[in-house]
Amino acid sequence: MSDGKRKALIIKFGAIGDVVMTLPAVRLLHDAGVQVEWVCGRGVKPLLDCYSWLKTTPVDDQKILKGSSLERLQAIARLWAHVSRARYDLCATLYYDSRYKVLTLPVRAGRKVQLSRSARQHLLLPGRSHADEYARILLGREDGFLEQSVAPLRPDRLPAEPIFSGPAARRIALVPAGASNMMRQQTLRRWPVERYVELAQELLRRGFEVVLLGGPEDGWATEYFAGMGVTNLIGKLQLPQVIVACDQCAVVVSHDTGPLHLAGLSRASVVGLFGPTDPGCFLPRRPGVRALWGGAGLACRPCYDGRDFAACTHNGCMQQITSAQVMLEIEQLLAERRD
Repeated sequence: MSDGKRKALIIKFGAIGDVVMTLPAVRLLHDAGVQVEWVCGRGVKPLLDCYSWLKTTPVDDQKILKGSSLERLQAIARLWAHVSRARYDLCATLYYDSRYKVLTLPVRAGRKVQLSRSARQHLLLPGRSHADEYARILLGREDGFLEQSVAPLRPDRLPAEPIFSGPAARRIALVPAGASNMMRQQTLRRWPVERYVELAQELLRRGFEVVLLGGPEDGWATEYFAGMGVTNLIGKLQLPQVIVACDQCAVVVSHDTGPLHLAGLSRASVVGLFGPTDPGCFLPRRPGVRALWGGAGLACRPCYDGRDFAACTHNGCMQQITSAQVMLEIEQLLAERRD
């Protein structure tokens, strides 16, 4: 039986960056009086649970995406049993792959939306902020009009325990790995780890504290910093704790990967490093955030089409960004914070 309130069902398992960029649009739905239920992967549930107004329904995305035929069927059947109980005004499956349609077959909804490469109204248009594009699509703005770009939406309930002791003014966080998800590696997004090492050495020489951030799968990068006196938190923090850690840093430096978007939710200044992806699409849009886009003059930049990259072996666009350029951006952001 309906309780009379409008309801929306969002299907978006991950990844971190996509989830963070979708959140402002989902909040606009909530502010319009819509109860939002988000079907998410278990990896991003701890982040979504930091938004008190949002209901989450976790699924075993590992089994749905990579499990055996039986495991997939069982996981999908459990989701079907849940989503078939209610009627929704909107059901939004935020994927291009048509195979995701099977997840919402039993869903009763007044409007069903799925990303589409052939229908402009459901396409994330190139060069535009994905956060804005998700808002346009979920709100049904077929004329494309939004009064202003949406900003990253900070969680309203984060862990209270600090990660570090002491002030943040001389603490810089680096994200030297990342750029992968459950379905594929996207290593062309990465700034070379050797450049992160150069930057860390210069920061330490200048008396800064250097912190390494990343997920459990990023441990391979730690050996590059052996004996350097950095604080290694790679794989040691839950997603909400990463935001808290960034809050306690003056600047976060990251290429286009999940922690870049988590840093965008924090109070830290951010330097985003881009090459094959367009910062116009992915850079968090708030004060204190800057982008360095390598590959100026390269006809092949950007090469990311929303799913795949070019068959590139030299990664020239990311190689073009120097540690000296990043250090200059850090200095300018630190000066802005002091003003």
